[in-house]
Amino acid sequence: MTYVKLNNNIIKALKGVSARLLFLKHPEIKRYLCGGNLWNPSCFVATVSENTEEQIRNYIQNQQVK
Repeated sequence: MTYVKLNNNIIKALKGVSARLLFLKHPEIKRYLCGGNLWNPSCFVATVSENTEEQIRNYIQNQQVK
């Protein structure tokens, strides 16, 4: 099993850049978002092979509840 340490700053940068580009192209989207934020501040990173489909579905469902 190979582990890769992923720097949290990389995730923050990807979220920030993608949100800025989307809002530049479609500024009207912001008004439909809670607090005008595209991304939740948390993240989950894992390869699918380390988790069962049920674990992944549970994670996604728990994010929607928050």
